[in-house]
Order: sequence, then structure tokens, then C-alpha cells
Amino acid sequence: MKRIRKLCLAFAPLVFTACDDSDRVGPTSGPSDVAPEFVTAAPAGIVFASFGLQPSQMNSVHTGGVRGMSASGILSYLAQTKAKGGRALLNFGGESRNADGTFSLAVWKARIDRYRGVNFSSYIADGTLIGHFIIDEPHFQSRWGGKIIPQSTVEEMAKYSKQLWPTLTTIVNAPLHWLADSPTIYTNLDAGWAMYRSKTSSNPTLWAANQVAAAKRKGLGVFSGLNVLDGGNGSSGFHGNYPKSWAMSANELRTYGSALFSQSYVCGFGMWKYTSAYYDRPDIKVAMAELSTKARNHVKTSCRQ
Repeated sequence: MKRIRKLCLAFAPLVFTACDDSDRVGPTSGPSDVAPEFVTAAPAGIVFASFGLQPSQMNSVHTGGVRGMSASGILSYLAQTKAKGGRALLNFGGESRNADGTFSLAVWKARIDRYRGVNFSSYIADGTLIGHFIIDEPHFQSRWGGKIIPQSTVEEMAKYSKQLWPTLTTIVNAPLHWLADSPTIYTNLDAGWAMYRSKTSSNPTLWAANQVAAAKRKGLGVFSGLNVLDGGNGSSGFHGNYPKSWAMSANELRTYGSALFSQSYVCGFGMWKYTSAYYDRPDIKVAMAELSTKARNHVKTSCRQ
């Protein structure tokens, strides 16, 4: 049983493309410069993170980053993150493809192997490194050369990660209903990702509850979040990455975010993605500060169920 196996392990705390599909996150691009405020102690509750956030940008509101990281840069990144009291969810394998654009497990494993000689166990133990983000959007054919990455392969990837880092949480950016719609038994994958955008559902509260229910059926945790740059309904009047996409308004942030935080089962919160043009808007700053307070006051929930 997965639950029994995980109780036997030592406990440990815990790019990407936008599209019109409701379950997708958003495109990869480099982080932008930002803003200061320091944190002197590890934040309470669950992480309130953003894709592309640098350690220097972590503060009392934004307490974590989600990003790809090289083997040569990981120790420096984690040291900087720890110094700010932040937390990190890192992708080691990137876009591992065959020549035809389909996913290559062999390429992915070779990329993971580059980290074998890097000892970051102390950052797993102290909660700075909260998880291994093993793959992005395996359920989208268009992302992977016309072929999805099967749920069984996702579990195999998680198993490979656990062989190297047994106490490091494994998280995949795939909705829980997709992960649950498979006979695969997840003994190594710890959590899926409930990433919400306005097109996902007309009822975010019900959608969040359904994602949690699907996760529980498969013994998985739920990392949650919002596609803040491309997941809006147009009420903000602020375009996202593309002319036909909209960033979320402050009221959307409050409504959608509150629906996710209402689920005590949620173990983390990550937003796609940091840009100064959006994050520095006064109304967005206020709304994000409110959501960050919800994250800080949220019950500490493990992604390893």
C-alpha cells in the first residue's frame, strides 16, 4: 500500500507552455527583475509560489519559486532560496524529446542522472526543496509531438526520482482527474496539480472539490494554483502572453484562489507566472497579499498522502 510505504520513509517537506486548453499552465520564459522584502524564517502554512521567481524576489508575500534548474546551479539557487526563507519546486528534466517531438524517457533519465553527484539532501531535509517537478503537461498531445505521456510512464519517472532521492516529493503538472482516469497505481508519484483558469470550470469551488476527490481515490496529494497571466475571463482588460488571452483581475484572483484554499487537502499553491507588468499593479498586489495570507494560515498539508 502506498500509504504504508510512505509512512516508512523519512518525512520531508516539499519550462512550460501556455495555450487555450483549460488545464494548461503557460509558456516558459525567463524571470523578470523585481522587488525586495526579506523573509527571515521559513514561512508557515503552504508555499505561495510563482513560476520564474528568483530567490531575490521572494518576500513576505511571495514565498517560493517554481522553475527549471541546472545541476551546476542548483546548490547556489537553493542556498539563496534558504537565505530568504523561501521554498523551491524544481524541474530537472526539462523538455526531454525525441527528434519527432515525442517524449523520450531515455533522454529524461539521462538529464536526471546529471544530478547524481550533487548533494542537496540537506535542502530536502530542511524544507527548502519541497519537490521534484518531474514533467509538465503529460496529458497534452500537442505538447508532446501528438502523443500523450501515459500515466504509467509518469509513475515510472517518479520511481526513477525516488531511487535517487527517496524523501523528495514527486509532483507532476497534470490535473487529478486525468491521473485518476487510469488503472495505474501510483506508489512513487506523490501529487498532481490543480491549476485553475476561468475556462476550466464555471464553478471553481466544485471543480476544486472534484480534483481533491479524484486525488483521494488514487492516494495522491494536490498541489494547486492559478494561471494568472493567461487564465482570466477578460474582466481585467489586461492581456496575458497572447492577444487572445487575458490576465486575471484582482477579483478573479480572490474568487478562484479562495476556492482552492478552501480545500484543506491542498498542499501548495503555484502561479503561472511572474512578470513585473502584472505583479506590480496595485490592485493585483493587494489581492495577492490576501491570497498569501490564506496560504500562510492554511493547515500544513503534506503532498505525500
